Amino acid sequence: MSGQFLLALLLNGTQYGVLLFLLAAGLTLVFGIMSFVNLAHGALYMMGAYIGAVALNHSGSLWLGILAGTLGALVIGLALERLAISRLYHRSHLDHVLATFGMVMFFNELARIIWGVQPYFVSVPSGLSGSFELAGFSYPVYRLLIIFTGLVVALGSYFLIQRTRLGMLIRAGSVNPTLVGALGVNLKLLNAALFGIGAALAGLAGAMAGPMLSVQSGMGDGILITVLVVIVIGGIGSVGGAFVAALIVGVVDTMGRVLLPMVMREFFDRQFANAAGPAIASMLIYLLMAFVLAVRPQGLLRSHSGR
Repeated sequence: MSGQFLLALLLNGTQYGVLLFLLAAGLTLVFGIMSFVNLAHGALYMMGAYIGAVALNHSGSLWLGILAGTLGALVIGLALERLAISRLYHRSHLDHVLATFGMVMFFNELARIIWGVQPYFVSVPSGLSGSFELAGFSYPVYRLLIIFTGLVVALGSYFLIQRTRLGMLIRAGSVNPTLVGALGVNLKLLNAALFGIGAALAGLAGAMAGPMLSVQSGMGDGILITVLVVIVIGGIGSVGGAFVAALIVGVVDTMGRVLLPMVMREFFDRQFANAAGPAIASMLIYLLMAFVLAVRPQGLLRSHSGR
């Protein structure tokens, strides 16, 4: 096993972790700070992927596709917040789950009606389809772009939460919304802005994932479970914790699915190892979550609300 192979695996895991972070960053703010369980976050990721893919296929511009996917998810998210979700903030978490699960079903069927049941394919533009070469090591440029984008979003999220007036209001509103409202802050507008940020990040993740995946109805359902694992490990409400946890989960999942079957082949039948290895590897992130909950129930980092 060469060092270049391990480096490629590490970068693949980092790239997967960055996509998880783009989804987890918005969801952990909505879940941890607003205390709203939003299962429709995966549907916003799917809609961002579809809108971005359509824009990319028609324009040939990746940047226009990413912008369209991000803004499309933002508009859909703000419409959902205004029409339905804002009426559920003071309801129980069970109501949140039931209502947003219904939204998931709605958007999955809407995607089938508009784009059909078959996957909608989109490819990386030729300018970004090549590989980066360094000292004999080759890695796809587009995957490096995703990693770079995630790092930029992580720094931007930190600056927004810690260094801006909006971030100060978000942190204060999560601790004592009554007092913040008494000081003249429009809490409805603040909640809408926070939900919109989460929707835009979900759309960005979907638009960037589209050229690597087959965009299809329900594509956000499975990844949402992994994102929830990331949020629990990182600490509910902590963007920094979501970033660290997403990278850990991405690397553990990617390397486990490749390396574990290789190790098992040394001790078991090849057919058994190829079947059981990936299945066991898929359990690693859940075992990691259980370990973190046992050792540090609040997650790796504290939430921005200090809870």
